[in-house]
Amino acid sequence: MAFSRLSTIVAIALGASQFTNAALTKRVTCATGQTTANAACCALFPVVDFLQTNLFDGGECGEEAHSALRLSFHDAIGFSIHGGKGGGADGSILAFNLTENAFHANGGIDDITARQFPVWQQTNLTAGDFVHLAAAVGISNCPGAPSLQFMSGRPPPVAAAPDLTVPEPTDNVTSILARFADAGFSAKERLARLAPDVPDGWTFPDAVALLSSHTIAAADVVDPTIPGTPFDSTVGTFDSQVFLEVLLKGSLFPGNGSQAGEVLSPLHGEMRLQSDFAISQDARTACFWQAMINDQNFMTSQFKAAMAKMQVLGQNTRALIDCSDVVPVSQTFTGPIKFPASFSQADVQVPCHASAFPSIATVAGPAPTVAPVPGS
Repeated sequence: MAFSRLSTIVAIALGASQFTNAALTKRVTCATGQTTANAACCALFPVVDFLQTNLFDGGECGEEAHSALRLSFHDAIGFSIHGGKGGGADGSILAFNLTENAFHANGGIDDITARQFPVWQQTNLTAGDFVHLAAAVGISNCPGAPSLQFMSGRPPPVAAAPDLTVPEPTDNVTSILARFADAGFSAKERLARLAPDVPDGWTFPDAVALLSSHTIAAADVVDPTIPGTPFDSTVGTFDSQVFLEVLLKGSLFPGNGSQAGEVLSPLHGEMRLQSDFAISQDARTACFWQAMINDQNFMTSQFKAAMAKMQVLGQNTRALIDCSDVVPVSQTFTGPIKFPASFSQADVQVPCHASAFPSIATVAGPAPTVAPVPGS
């Protein structure tokens, strides 16, 4: 099956399932006037407004939104299906932030935990519910982002997660994929339910899908001389630009020379993580990486599905309430993505030769310098 057809079938199947479920759900009108599928979710609408005002600067796709999404991953990945690696998506990274902030992989997390902690204490949410609701609300401020699932009712965390559960930019692909598998992300498991002939280059879809978050992300500590350095040239939009730009031939380092965890970047002001580039080129993940490029619906549906799994790692989902309808809907991304000015397909390090690389236009003008994320 051609990869383009497979991505379309997967996206359609996910969309049809969501439409059917929505059509069968009765709505409840809350005292605030909003509607929800479960009355227990009504109390969350004021919390969402509180987060937008007190954490996200009135609803901006800024540093706090980017960092809230990162925090949710660093919290949830502290889990193993074999035990001994933490409680997963339980909010321990916020409740026990003095412990987990000290882990090397959590460098820079202290800024967002310091911002979130006093806001969290003014809500009635557990730490886990707060961390993962904040991630869903924050990303909704970014044009193009999907509305993430939010499950409410996580119990309070009992202890900090141990160190060495979060993959780092210096890790090799095999160790990163092994960490995902240990946390419960099985190779081919999710896509195989929709398309049994998933090709080899799509072996670890969730590991790649979660990296969609890097389209609105930036590095603060890989090179501490240039905090807030984005991973793509459209950091304020949740699009597939990062999947394209990671493949461009690199020629420079954006800051103080080569640092551990980065490789040559194609653009001034942009950082390319060593792990991102390695995953983009690895035979186990390259074709799925390439399939994300300029396919907004496919990318967002895959990211949403992977996040839905990640944000309940270690949790008893039967005890949780689906309050996804309290999450705001983002602005639509009009697209399509384009090569940055002065770049073309001739500059692409094509990772997957089993399918045609998408046809993409180029922005007019000279090569850009990517600005740092404000507030970093």
